[in-house]
Amino acid sequence: MSLLLRRNSSQLRLLQRLGAATTAEVRRFVSRDSDNDSNNVTAAQSSTTTANTAGTTAGNKLQSTKRLNNLSAVADTDIKKSVFISQSHDIFTNLALEDWLYKNFDFGNHHVLLLWANDPCVVIGRHQNPFTEANVSRLMERGITLARRNSGGGAVYHDRGNLNCTFFTPRERYNRKYNLNIVTRALFREWAIKSEINERDDIVIKNKKISGTAAKLGRPNAYHHCTILASANKLHLGESLVKEPANYISRATASVPSPIRNLVDVNRNVNVPQLLSAVGYEYLRTAAMALEDGGSTQLMKQRGFQLVNPTERWFPGIEELRASYSSWDWVIGKTPKFSVEKELELKGDNSGMKLKLSVDVEAGLMSKIAIQLPQSDQMVPVVTPLQGKAYNEQNLNGIIDALKMVSTSNVQQAMNGSI
Repeated sequence: MSLLLRRNSSQLRLLQRLGAATTAEVRRFVSRDSDNDSNNVTAAQSSTTTANTAGTTAGNKLQSTKRLNNLSAVADTDIKKSVFISQSHDIFTNLALEDWLYKNFDFGNHHVLLLWANDPCVVIGRHQNPFTEANVSRLMERGITLARRNSGGGAVYHDRGNLNCTFFTPRERYNRKYNLNIVTRALFREWAIKSEINERDDIVIKNKKISGTAAKLGRPNAYHHCTILASANKLHLGESLVKEPANYISRATASVPSPIRNLVDVNRNVNVPQLLSAVGYEYLRTAAMALEDGGSTQLMKQRGFQLVNPTERWFPGIEELRASYSSWDWVIGKTPKFSVEKELELKGDNSGMKLKLSVDVEAGLMSKIAIQLPQSDQMVPVVTPLQGKAYNEQNLNGIIDALKMVSTSNVQQAMNGSI
């Protein structure tokens, strides 16, 4: 199956033709964000009087009703579809592109599937703790990027053997099962691979996961994205998603471990370019709001494949979005408050002594560092220049190494109140 790729030299003209805002209007579409797990979209609040608040709320409801009626009036046959293929393999750029389309595109008469692949990286969900999902210091040593996306869900490993799919629609037409069935049908049509959608909306083959899923639901737009493991490096995948051995106390969303499988393990002929083509064509040949195969007739009505270059010239404002996604404040500082505990043993002349180190972390910074003495609930503050610094496994082990140099006799004196 050959790729039908059409490239337009002027992206601004392409975006206007496909439904995005003009340059002057690029920030006109402002979504009220909410995650699929929290769904916290609310009416705009007025800061004046109760009467004004009621009037504003009523106005918003009227606009929402009007929009719903307008969307309902659009026939399936009047909705065009495009497949956008990102030319970037940088995770932060692709997350920025995804966010740009979500915020600035009008999907009322035009649905979009964005296909993208990344260089090696670990991507965590918006509400996750990276330190309970991976060893962040080890990722940095190996040159594997850590990123936080804007949707919920668990941690995933990406490389060039992994295809990412993002399905964009208006919120009212969000349909996760439709999207996942596009993928399963593409696999069967192209390679006769039989796959299933389980109760967690993972795509599995013989109970082994080939695709995970997450979503972002806002107003007016929504997206659902999923991964497809084609030929990912499973050794790197396994090693990347192993945390530092310590006791983490966190309320952050935890990933659910699952056995995984690459599609090449099922059919050795599978490759990412062909997978991209198969999923894209299945999407274009299927009706916009129902899983009805329209074949070549439906396919020819669509706007086909578009190579997109996620740069400032093509997508004004995308560099600012990328800077936000790649910032320490977003990737690490967004981590929900947590504590980490780790035992250490001090070597004495005759016998060792076990202590417990406790570190409280807020906004990614170590706010409280203390040790618990043996046979006591008392917590003794640790004086260290790392207080208030960024938490990571390297700094944690640095504190432990320094504490191991303390003699057991000094600790014993502290327990006896001598010092």
